[in-house]
Amino acid sequence: MSQEEEDQPASPLARMLQAPTINLCVLTVLGFKTTIDVNLFKQELQLTLLKHPRFSSVLISKNRKRGEFSWKRTKVDIENHVIVPDLDYNMESHDEFVEDFMSETSKYDMDMTRPLWEFYILNVKTSKANSTIILKTHHSMGDGVSLISLLIACANKTSELNLPTIVSGKKKTSNIPNNGMMITRLITNCWTKFLIYFNTLVDLLWILATIMFLKDTKTPIKGERGVELSPKRFVHRIVNFDDIKLVKTTMNVSVNDVATGVAEAGLTRYLKMRYGQQSKNEAEHVKTTNHLPKNLRLTSIVCFNLRPSPFIEDLADIMENEEKLKGRWGNMIGLAHLPLMTMPLQDINDPLAYIRRAKAAMDRKKLSFEHICFAMLVTMLTKFFGMKSAAAMTSRILWNTTLLFSNMMGPPKEIAPFGHPLCYIAPTLTGFPQALVVHFQSYADKFIFSIAADEKLIPNPHQLCDDMVQSLEDVKDALIKRECV
Repeated sequence: MSQEEEDQPASPLARMLQAPTINLCVLTVLGFKTTIDVNLFKQELQLTLLKHPRFSSVLISKNRKRGEFSWKRTKVDIENHVIVPDLDYNMESHDEFVEDFMSETSKYDMDMTRPLWEFYILNVKTSKANSTIILKTHHSMGDGVSLISLLIACANKTSELNLPTIVSGKKKTSNIPNNGMMITRLITNCWTKFLIYFNTLVDLLWILATIMFLKDTKTPIKGERGVELSPKRFVHRIVNFDDIKLVKTTMNVSVNDVATGVAEAGLTRYLKMRYGQQSKNEAEHVKTTNHLPKNLRLTSIVCFNLRPSPFIEDLADIMENEEKLKGRWGNMIGLAHLPLMTMPLQDINDPLAYIRRAKAAMDRKKLSFEHICFAMLVTMLTKFFGMKSAAAMTSRILWNTTLLFSNMMGPPKEIAPFGHPLCYIAPTLTGFPQALVVHFQSYADKFIFSIAADEKLIPNPHQLCDDMVQSLEDVKDALIKRECV
């Protein structure tokens, strides 16, 4: 194979992710039900992961001035990518040790002369699993959908079970519409198109204002320029997925609506606590239950999957074929802004109001091309002006907003990747130019809230996780009290 045939150009988004201000790494915590057999784990990696083109390629610079990169296949020394630290098993708290280990791991840049992935095997029992593996990958290799798909494919390769699939949606009926129905549909379609173009225009103007001058209110969770370099603390909580589904079914909303609403309720609870601490010495505020400032502007950036199909793809049969991977693997995501904390004061203590507000906000986002336009803008800026221009625009948007929300659907059944049964998945990010990143991840009968928080601004991220879990309980209790369940 010639050099030209062997090298594959990196996508515009992968190139932008090499910029210093957007130099992101994905940290995925994999909790397993058993102790990890290191030799078996390495053997399974050889049979599965190393056959994937991205995991056996290095990212090389073609034109560093313009930020042009390409993927080049290389021989992988698995010993450089599977790290088994020498552990002191007399540690006081295994859970705290794993958190500290993740925090330290996030501080180091990846070696660009090798494929951009690493496994850290921690054979210590925690409160959630009997062993933990931390997978660190550079975000230029692929987004969450790609990585979860590959994880499922690896499990399929190493077992005789059928690959878990995610199904959704209702079957279409073949009813022939009458004239009245056709007119109604025509009016509805015209109105929907008008809303899409109008919402897109408004959203793009909002993004432009955010780039130029519009900033979120300075709060205890709002980072400033350079926050991507500050130390982060990574924590997560696991709840019963059935609780999420219960709220989803009862309120006729989506899982994403429930997760977003619960997260916003948890953030409200946390901010009220932080502002309450600041004002506890002021007599006039001692008996006040709401310490949130008026006209609080707090904006989240949300991720959208741009793939034609929203489902996790079956990559088991195409792992070795780079041509077939095109259009499925990589960073196919768009970003959109989502204003938070916009409810009237009389609704701020109503748990169900957060779910209703989240549904209304997300329904509106579905009638907008903002996320698609954002991805197109990044592509054009990278192609014509280089990765630094695209990174500067993206960084400015993120610096002027407060946090990131990301929701990923995982396997609906338990899987056993690399020869070991998996207990949970908790993905997160490091190097992100915001002080707070919130990921939601489903896996079998579990739903995981995963948080990456700036250690200085948010010294108690466990409290924030607990507030989100408590907010979910409040929603369930409110439904029961109203005899909805």
